[in-house]
Amino acid sequence: MANPLYDRLFAPHEGKSSTFLHLPDGGVLTHDAFLRRAAQFAHAIHAMGLVHGDRLAMQVEKSPEALMLIAACIQAGVIFVPLNTAYTPAELAYFLENSGAGMFVADGTRAEALRPVAGAAGSRLETLNADGTGSLPAAASGMPEAYDAEPRTEDNIAAFLYTSGTTGRSKGAMLTERNLISNAEALAAAWRFSADDVLLHALPIFHSHGLFVATNVTLVAGGAMILLPKFDVDSVTAALPRATAMMGVPTFYTRLLEDPRFTRDLVAHMRLFVSGSAPLLAETHRAFEDRTGHRILERYGMTETNMNTSNPYDGPRIAGTVGTALPGVEVKVTDPETGAERPRGEIGMIEVRGPNVFKGYWQMPEKTRDELRADGFFITGDLGQIDERGYVTIVGRAKDLIISGGYNIYPKEIELALDAQPGVKESAVIGVPHADFGEAVVAVLVPEAGAALDTGAIAAALRESLAGFKLPRRFEIAEALPRNTMGKVQKTVLRARFADSFA
Repeated sequence: MANPLYDRLFAPHEGKSSTFLHLPDGGVLTHDAFLRRAAQFAHAIHAMGLVHGDRLAMQVEKSPEALMLIAACIQAGVIFVPLNTAYTPAELAYFLENSGAGMFVADGTRAEALRPVAGAAGSRLETLNADGTGSLPAAASGMPEAYDAEPRTEDNIAAFLYTSGTTGRSKGAMLTERNLISNAEALAAAWRFSADDVLLHALPIFHSHGLFVATNVTLVAGGAMILLPKFDVDSVTAALPRATAMMGVPTFYTRLLEDPRFTRDLVAHMRLFVSGSAPLLAETHRAFEDRTGHRILERYGMTETNMNTSNPYDGPRIAGTVGTALPGVEVKVTDPETGAERPRGEIGMIEVRGPNVFKGYWQMPEKTRDELRADGFFITGDLGQIDERGYVTIVGRAKDLIISGGYNIYPKEIELALDAQPGVKESAVIGVPHADFGEAVVAVLVPEAGAALDTGAIAAALRESLAGFKLPRRFEIAEALPRNTMGKVQKTVLRARFADSFA
């Protein structure tokens, strides 16, 4: 019996001396060397008791070994759960408990702080450091360099990616092998990736953009990646002459445009720049083309569906739109109340269906039924419209989701933390336009009678419980929050009021 995901992404490269990873120190890692080491990781996690269907959660820095561990999980039939490296121990406790992770792999510098969290969740704690050392790599050393991939089907779950709504607990989106294979193949074809491509990879690998888009597309095509630990203008500028393609969030492109070294000559050999994870401002799109002669290709996806649409490789890449549906994917706009499909050009709820759409939310059958229709269409929560050519434009987010620098931020979580602060009567958290991050978090606070709020102290308190990317970049004090006749806070009023906060 086959292991479809391993067979599609990795098996074709076994024994090949072709370069897979260009490393920051100037070295390279071949496909063969990568897979031999990944097999050792597979043996190690199996020897530690993980079997087919178990979960392995990982909060580690980006490294070749981190990718090897994911390959090992696929090979061993273990469901991998990548977690944002900015999450605090308090946030991680829920993910470990909810996923039922049998093993939690963390950076060694955080091991002591996370040991009680792992223990409380019943997860075995192992370490993997940014330099490739740690207890797990040590255990893998000496293991056999080949591993017989566990039998799997395309319907088996490959990964949990945690997402959140504006209320309630985070949800574990169950992504199947078919979800990942179909999307990687569709994107590789749509964006013309081949074995000759070298992708500049400066994205994190704990969410779908850096992992399932960038990495899987490269593996399907048989190309190589320049693996940078993170986005840094100096490193990216130095690496661009060796690349043919780059994927990034809008922040990458705004920061490159601020640097005089980023010139038309520097990227004359490049064939493709892709942007996603946050809206790309039309102004950035135009400025990039003026500077480089390249039109950024913008696409649209989400945790539960991977990628849904893309501007064309050949054809008009229209600023402000996210292009047309990918082959095999259906996109429609519906009435949010009735679910009836709306005509072209009208704004409504975006729904998608296809082999890319997830299986459901882990241990949340009611939430799955609420958002995943019986006919297979997923209710995205995004509002948009489709023009006569089939181009999709996103006009808003029904759930008040904030996307800042490519990260999803959910206001309710921050509001709960703010409301717990001394002197705060109530709060509202909104996203407003920001030239660099796409959107930035603004917290509007209503003080209790007679209270004088110290926003510096409030910000310091939030840093103890929230990841840095979730923290408000600006605090506003208001006598009251605007409400409609039903008592609901009118965030549209607040967004309009503070729209120019970072202008």
